[in-house]
Amino acid sequence: MEDKELLEKIRNADTRNYGFNLLVRMYQQRVYWHIRKMVIDHDDADDITQEVFIKIHKHIENFREDSQLYTWIYRIATNECLSFLQRKKRRFFLPIADVARELSAKLDHATHVSGDEIQLKLQKALLKLPDKQRLVFNMKYFDDMSYEEIAAVTDTSVGALKASYHHAVKKIEEFLTA
Repeated sequence: MEDKELLEKIRNADTRNYGFNLLVRMYQQRVYWHIRKMVIDHDDADDITQEVFIKIHKHIENFREDSQLYTWIYRIATNECLSFLQRKKRRFFLPIADVARELSAKLDHATHVSGDEIQLKLQKALLKLPDKQRLVFNMKYFDDMSYEEIAAVTDTSVGALKASYHHAVKKIEEFLTA
């Protein structure tokens, strides 16, 4: 279903719920995994995903259609995810290394990561990156998004994203070869 058709269903009072249910079915899994790669924990990812769709439901009328619906949804998910990580750091007064250590411990028991040692090591390397570098790496490497798509989601220049991705790759390489 095209974005325009979906938005028409959502904006029509008679088909609003049906349209929104279609939207959730179309995007829920991708949003969940985008968030899960950042927060690791299933329960946290589930809660954040629910918050994302609540926000979408509340603000879908304000969507101006100057970007793709997917980009708008991803931006909301990204912002919710980064806000959650910031709140977590502030709430527990944790330095970044302690948050990475806590997430790393959860990673050891996560069901979405296979027991493959190299996969686990890569995920632990990602946890050592600053949140925004990790986000850019995840979107480029795992989600196969172009720099232009990432720029639309993060409201960051393509040049800055390329630099961020490059730095992330270098840090990951250093961690994996250490």
